[in-house]
Amino acid sequence: MIYAVWVPLLMPFLAVPAARRLADALSPVRAVRLLAATGIGLALCSVLALVLLVVPGATRFSAVSAVGELVRPLSDSAPAVTVSLAVAALALLVGCAAAVARAARRHWAELCRAGRFDGRAAGELAVLRDSRPDAYALPGRPGTPGRIVVTTGMLRALDPAERDALLAHERAHLVGRHHLFIAAAEAAALCHPALRSLRAPMGYALERCADEAAASAVGDRRIAARAIGRAALAARAAEGAPQPRPRVALAAAAGPVPRRVAALLGRNTARPRVGRAAAAALLACLVVSGAAALDATSDLHSSIEAAQGESAHH
Repeated sequence: MIYAVWVPLLMPFLAVPAARRLADALSPVRAVRLLAATGIGLALCSVLALVLLVVPGATRFSAVSAVGELVRPLSDSAPAVTVSLAVAALALLVGCAAAVARAARRHWAELCRAGRFDGRAAGELAVLRDSRPDAYALPGRPGTPGRIVVTTGMLRALDPAERDALLAHERAHLVGRHHLFIAAAEAAALCHPALRSLRAPMGYALERCADEAAASAVGDRRIAARAIGRAALAARAAEGAPQPRPRVALAAAAGPVPRRVAALLGRNTARPRVGRAAAAALLACLVVSGAAALDATSDLHSSIEAAQGESAHH
C-alpha cells in the first residue's frame, strides 16, 4: 500500500497538461463531460488516498487498535513516520472538508440571492436599466427557473439578430445547468491543488457549448460569432466600473473571446489526433488513479485481516 497510495495524489499533476489541450481539440460537449468526470474522479481518489494514509498511523493508538481488535499496528514503518503521515493527511482531509462545506454553503446562498435584482422581468428575461453593456445567465435554485439578465446598454449595442444569438447563448447556460459543472470543478480544486488548473478549460468548454447552441438557434455561425465579439467589445469599452455579477453567473463576454470566435468561424487549428491523445491521457490518468486507490484499499483490508487473524490465533 505504501507505494500505491501515493499514485492518486500525484496523478492530477500529470492530468493538467492534457486537460489544457482538450477544450479546443474535442467537441465542447465531450470536453465538458470528460473534464468533469476527470476532475471529480481524481478528487475522490486523492481524498481516498488521504484516508488510507490516516488509518495505519491511527492504529498506533491503543484505543483505535482496540476498536479494530488489532494486536499490532498495520504498518511496519517507524512510528514517528507513520503517525506524522497520518496527522498530516488528517489535517488535509479536515481542511478539504471544511473548504468544500463553505463553498457549498456559499453556492447555495448565492442561488437564493440570484433572483433579487432591480429590473423588469418577462418570463426568463430580466432587463436592467443600466447604460453599461452586460448580459449573463443567472441560475435558479433546484426546482426554480433561472433568468437571463441583460442591461439596456447591451440591448442597444447589438442589432436584433445579434440579440437573439446572445440570448440563445445565455439560455443554453441555463438549460444545460452549466453552473453545476463550474461548482464541481471548484469542489475538485479544493480537494487537490493541481486540479485548480482544470477550472479554466472547463469554463472555456462551457462557453463553447453555449456558443454552439447559439449558432444552432439562429442558424448562422457568423451572426453568433459577431454577437459574442461585439458584446465583449461593448462591455470592455464601457465607461465606469461594471456592476458586479453574482459568482454563479455565466456570461457570453467572459473568457478567451477571440478563441471562441475563431472556433465558431471554423478557424480552429486543433487537429482531431490532438483531441484523441488528450482524451486518452486523461482517461489513463483517471483509470490509473482509481486502480491504485483500489489496490491500496485492498492491501489495507488484507493487513487488517492479518492483524485480526493474529489476535484470534492467540
